[in-house]
Amino acid sequence: MYRPPSERVRRMFSRCCRALVAGCLIGVVLAPALAADAAATPPASVPAGGLDSRIQDVKGDVIRLNRDLLVLEEELLFPASTQVALFVSMDVGKLFELDSVQIKLDDKVVANYLYTPLEVQALHRGGVQRVYLGNLRTGEHELVAFFTGKGPHERDYKRGATVKFEKGTDPKYIELRINDSTGKLQPEFDVKVWQ
Repeated sequence: MYRPPSERVRRMFSRCCRALVAGCLIGVVLAPALAADAAATPPASVPAGGLDSRIQDVKGDVIRLNRDLLVLEEELLFPASTQVALFVSMDVGKLFELDSVQIKLDDKVVANYLYTPLEVQALHRGGVQRVYLGNLRTGEHELVAFFTGKGPHERDYKRGATVKFEKGTDPKYIELRINDSTGKLQPEFDVKVWQ
């Protein structure tokens, strides 16, 4: 049976990753200055073009290393057996102007998000936003999402959506959807649990 790492191990891993990335970034920042000095007085054994290509190779290595460290940190902090991710999406959105979302898992607030107009436009164009990534033990859980904004006729609008779901050993992905119901002329809020 998998046991998640202790908080001390997580902090130590995170600190080591930050130190490694900071060291690499310092090298990337100092590399152009060193290259300029080297170009001013190139040594006989190193051609000027060779140093630039080596610097570019180091920059590429740092970027790949940073990406690998972020993936490793996410796998360590959020193992697949306990991972749950929550996403927000909208369709046309003519009947509801989203201001904020609050999410509760098992009566505990796990996310509050206040949207900018540009973020709302991105959601209207088909964007999907991850609002929460965390760990949940296996078993039955309840998710409650509250959406606030402006509804039809510019009235303040606050609605909720609730779903009970079973968390197994696989990662769980849940989508909070905001849809326009043209028949009712009201926005609809629902929750889809992806298998």
